[in-house]
Amino acid sequence: MADRTVLVFGSKGQLARELARNPWPAGLTPICHGRAECDLARSGDPLASVERVKPVFVVNAAAYTAVDRAEAEPDAAFALNRDAAGRVAAACNRHGLPLVHISTDYVFDGDKHGPYVEGDPIAPISVYGASKAEGEVAVRAAHDRHIILRTAWVYSPFGSNFVKTMLELGRTRDRLAVVTDQRGSPTAAGDIARTVVALAIAILGDNTRFGTYHFAGAGDVTRRDWADAIFAAAARHGRPAPRLDPASSADFPTAARRPANSALDCSRIARDYAILSRPWRESVEETVDEILTGNGPNNEGGA
Repeated sequence: MADRTVLVFGSKGQLARELARNPWPAGLTPICHGRAECDLARSGDPLASVERVKPVFVVNAAAYTAVDRAEAEPDAAFALNRDAAGRVAAACNRHGLPLVHISTDYVFDGDKHGPYVEGDPIAPISVYGASKAEGEVAVRAAHDRHIILRTAWVYSPFGSNFVKTMLELGRTRDRLAVVTDQRGSPTAAGDIARTVVALAIAILGDNTRFGTYHFAGAGDVTRRDWADAIFAAAARHGRPAPRLDPASSADFPTAARRPANSALDCSRIARDYAILSRPWRESVEETVDEILTGNGPNNEGGA
């Protein structure tokens, strides 16, 4: 049987790069379209990409993810996270293609006690969160055969993320202050990639439970305790761990507010697709090992 193509919008981000290197089953081949092939940020035409590649499945991993910069660049954030998302969904609708669209915990305000479920009201508190929330609305309006996959606290050996920032700071400092009033579920981009592959296999095999799903690392933790786990993993490679002092978000003012609670309930995707989250600590240890041994991918590129 000839290979069937999975078209991934995005090429430099953490998830797109993990999708490119992730093992796919025989007969499915990912092709990533970045700005050179389709500049979605500048009204690039995803329909042209779809008609050129002729995929059987589409993943929209392209996003404006600079959370603080979005406060000063709302037009850019909405252009990519809302308008382009709608155009991708419309292109998929035109050709009847199933779509996985990646969204975020930032669509919630963080005031809930306990993990968020898919049906909880959205109430973003930042431009980035609002642009992603409106992107979800645009996808739902344009195409029925979609999965909106919300995830949280994404990290990988690629780009810029909390794990790599902590490792770099810990290399030069013996004491760090890390916030204790933000709680969430750290999620490895590689685990999200494996989830997307599993969804593609299931949907192409006629499991058509479309809609909104959550996927994140199993369990939730404060950012300080996440940092502690990062340095514990690094210590196995002979890296000394800095002292971690508790801090509050108010100690580190940022342009954009972060949800205090980003925990996501992932029971729906487990029920409908038998996709289970790995314990967040296990994935953190694996990623730290990859970064510090130098056996992983080139770490240059977008977040």
